[in-house]
Amino acid sequence: MTATAPAPSPARAARATAYLPRLALVLAALLASLFTAASPASAHAALTASDPKDGAVVATAPAQVTLSFSEQVAMGDDSIRVMDPQGKRVDTGELRDMCSGSTVRYGTALHSGLPNGTYTVAWQAVSADSHPVSGAFTFSVGAPSATSVSLPDRQAGGGPVGVVYDIARYAAYAGFTVLVGGAAFILLCWRRGSAERPLQKLVVRGWVTLTAATLAMLVLRTPYTGSGKFADVFDLDGLQAVLETKTGASFVSRLLLLGAAALFIAVLFGAYARRQKTSSAAEAVDETGAGDGTGAEAEAEAADEAEKETSDLAFGLAIGGTVVAGGIAATWALAEHASTGIQPGIAMPVDILHLLAVAAWLGGLVALLVALHKVPDIEREAVQRFSKVAFISVLVLAVTGVYQSWRQLGSWSALTGTSYGRLLIIKVSLVAVLVAIAYLSRKWTGRLGEVRSTEDAGAGATGEEPAEVLAGVDVSRETSTGSGSDAGAGADPRRAAQLARQRAAREKAREKQVRDADPGRAGLRRSVLAEAGVAVVLLAVTTVLTSTEPGRAAQLETNRSTAGPAVPNRAVKITLPFDTGGQNGKGTVRLELDPGRVGANTLHLWADGEDGKPLDLPEIKIAFTLPAKEIGPLPVAPDRDAPGHWSASGVQLPLAGEWRIDVTVRTSDIDQTTVQKNVKIG
Repeated sequence: MTATAPAPSPARAARATAYLPRLALVLAALLASLFTAASPASAHAALTASDPKDGAVVATAPAQVTLSFSEQVAMGDDSIRVMDPQGKRVDTGELRDMCSGSTVRYGTALHSGLPNGTYTVAWQAVSADSHPVSGAFTFSVGAPSATSVSLPDRQAGGGPVGVVYDIARYAAYAGFTVLVGGAAFILLCWRRGSAERPLQKLVVRGWVTLTAATLAMLVLRTPYTGSGKFADVFDLDGLQAVLETKTGASFVSRLLLLGAAALFIAVLFGAYARRQKTSSAAEAVDETGAGDGTGAEAEAEAADEAEKETSDLAFGLAIGGTVVAGGIAATWALAEHASTGIQPGIAMPVDILHLLAVAAWLGGLVALLVALHKVPDIEREAVQRFSKVAFISVLVLAVTGVYQSWRQLGSWSALTGTSYGRLLIIKVSLVAVLVAIAYLSRKWTGRLGEVRSTEDAGAGATGEEPAEVLAGVDVSRETSTGSGSDAGAGADPRRAAQLARQRAAREKAREKQVRDADPGRAGLRRSVLAEAGVAVVLLAVTTVLTSTEPGRAAQLETNRSTAGPAVPNRAVKITLPFDTGGQNGKGTVRLELDPGRVGANTLHLWADGEDGKPLDLPEIKIAFTLPAKEIGPLPVAPDRDAPGHWSASGVQLPLAGEWRIDVTVRTSDIDQTTVQKNVKIG
């Protein structure tokens, strides 16, 4: 850079770069909060059917209420509540397990002699993938009526408890990623990093975050799936009930495995780090050519022995770490989406591989970013090794992700027609962006360290200021005082502290000068920082995806909610030709049923002769039959309003379904026929 080319100072650029990771983390936290607020309690087990159905009007009170679900759910005696119009419970409170084969159905009995009116059914359960689900609907006996019962506006898993629980869930995924990815980066890519303090802090913080988040979810599980009140975290009976569930068992297993992970970390950053330091020191002595003869041979043998012991310990740590990491990943696979639905025996191992690949890639990326920012002399070979690990991780993610997407979506329409599918599109797009940035990082990796030696050799000739000046340290004053200052430092604690600060600033400036001396390293830091920013957003989207209703279940629920009449927004109108065989026995009957839904309807009939004029029939009768439920025939006797026109009000159709309408037409004392047509009533 020439004197006439204006540019920001290195110190200012370094300060600006230092704020970028904080800014990325703040933006990621805001995005995670947005996702958390947007979907506090996404359903996973969908209610596929109920008897009576939502909004149904039945002639007599049913003996029980049953609910059918798309997957296994956990329910208690108080999970299904039925209230009369005044809000009084009319169910017996005893849960009936009516599951058989692949059918998941539960019910509760009702008291006998229930009067006419509108009844409210409120239900709550925990789906097999550990997420709470709830809902409510109404049905009427005889005819709809006013009701004082209001449908619950709080979804299971919502409210402040749901927000805190979701934050803990985000933190658990982030802690697992950093813990596993950081340790993998050290063992697979940069073993000397085990002795570096910044990487040690990173891995330990990942362990602490995952442990704290798991404990928080364990104690919040009772209010999260139940009352939604923070006070219930002290409910010991509720905690015991949680420990007996699959989710509680997964939390306890995770905590036990985290104890093993703590031992792994102690060995990695203790005995292994010390041996790695010893091995590095031996290599440095060997490179300088120190010693000769018998002493040199002894040193070489000692170095080889130390290297063998270090390699053996690294192999043991790799095996043990893989087992512990796989076990922790299994605690998610055993309690969430992978353990339910189709092919769980294949889905759970695939989910474990998927989680490990995510951690190795994204967690390793964070470790690399910390090393580039905090450690002055990371080797190019370490970055190249991580590039290979990341490539393998992406391949594993691609294979396992395709299988998981097929399993959870079920159809192409669910890709754009469900929240799960749309989030999956966002996730795939972010992965594509991340791979593109990673390609740029590989280019910077190739240039890493190419110009450092040249710049080091020419540093004095270019007239650049030394690192001490960049750090603002008055080196000349310290040098001029010589050892006298050091000698008097013991008598003057303030002076000793000042000298210590100066030495620390000088050392930090030297490290910064080494880091900034390589343009390839600076470019790699920027590209890896961009990767880390995208990775944080990707991790947030992935976490939201695990709490979103899978496409298969969402489509089942959509099909149930949209199964209405063929013409949902207008009356059902049909035209039926008839021929009684007698004189003037041919014509048509036009029928209109308004609104054509479950409940009370108004019926109109018009009869026309062959000439299109109104035909005043001696008699006409109507009957409604629902063969699927063995209901009917329900006869209706319409009143004559005018020649060729009949009507009836209050025609009650108690259930939705495919109804058969039979119209009996009599044109004389002996000539009569019955015509029929099926219509769908919602």
